[in-house]
Amino acid sequence: MDAINSNEAPKPVGLYPHARRAGDFLFLSGIGPRSADGSGIPGLELDANGNYKSFDFEAQCHSVFQNVKAVLESAGLLWEDLVDITVFLTDMKRDFHTYNRIYAEYFKEHQPCRTTCEIKSLPTPIAIELKCIAFCGKQI
Repeated sequence: MDAINSNEAPKPVGLYPHARRAGDFLFLSGIGPRSADGSGIPGLELDANGNYKSFDFEAQCHSVFQNVKAVLESAGLLWEDLVDITVFLTDMKRDFHTYNRIYAEYFKEHQPCRTTCEIKSLPTPIAIELKCIAFCGKQI
């Protein structure tokens, strides 16, 4: 099994790779919207006490998709190779409609399976994380 790490995606917050290839599949670790260059979280500004000053969930959605794409490309795969996506939202009621709208922009033609779950929190002050599986074998 080959571990994949991308310089174009944010560094993992723990000891794990961005992805791991196993047979014909690539399993991506949970990927959030943090900036790859370490400059923070798009759409989020915190005050000195760690409270939200500004919050733009739409910016986080676009950023998380770009981070997933970066990991796929580092593994030599394409967006269209995604076969399954698990979405973790910290506030389903507030964010699902926006997420669903933006998701449809990215998956007009190619539509992987998807599960969306609400969770209480994530390890960093982000509102969304994706866990993805891609097919990396040859299509018949």
